[in-house]
Amino acid sequence: MPVSIEQIVNQVKRVVESNKRSEIRLNANGGNSILLVSPPDQEYKYIEVINNTMGSETYRIIDLNKLLISYIEDNRKNIEESFELLKGSVHQIFKAPDGEIGPDLFGCIMKEIYDSFLEERIPVLIHTGSLYGSDIENIHIMESEVVMKSNIPLVVLYPGTNEGDQIMFLSSRPASKYRCMIVN
Repeated sequence: MPVSIEQIVNQVKRVVESNKRSEIRLNANGGNSILLVSPPDQEYKYIEVINNTMGSETYRIIDLNKLLISYIEDNRKNIEESFELLKGSVHQIFKAPDGEIGPDLFGCIMKEIYDSFLEERIPVLIHTGSLYGSDIENIHIMESEVVMKSNIPLVVLYPGTNEGDQIMFLSSRPASKYRCMIVN
């Protein structure tokens, strides 16, 4: 009997809301994240269930589509200049190279996650497909100091398919499963 989307989301809720959060770290190689894998064609159904069942008192839903649009609107002039300068390295517009400081999308995402932790709410990333081509990988987020040191786990809704032992992001690129507990 197939498992419903509601059952899968409730499974995630049970783990993150229980006193057994150490189960996440054990299953995530010391990480502090849950990768909730959804078939890409069912992502909107998962988002609907998440929005209907993960209340704002406990969870903070972080919509990466909205964050990307906001980032572009707020940094339009700098982005246009960067496109001209970085024609061969466009991904650096969204994630600055290590050691460089400046406004980037990765920093905006990490600030949203950090703010969620400060509010003692569980951050849930949705619309992660908007990161495709940005050079921001789920592993960058999951291995960040902010996520790794928090007492609160991160949940990432991840549009992917299972191909053998491998999860394929948007059915096209292998995903890192190293610092996360996989639920699908």
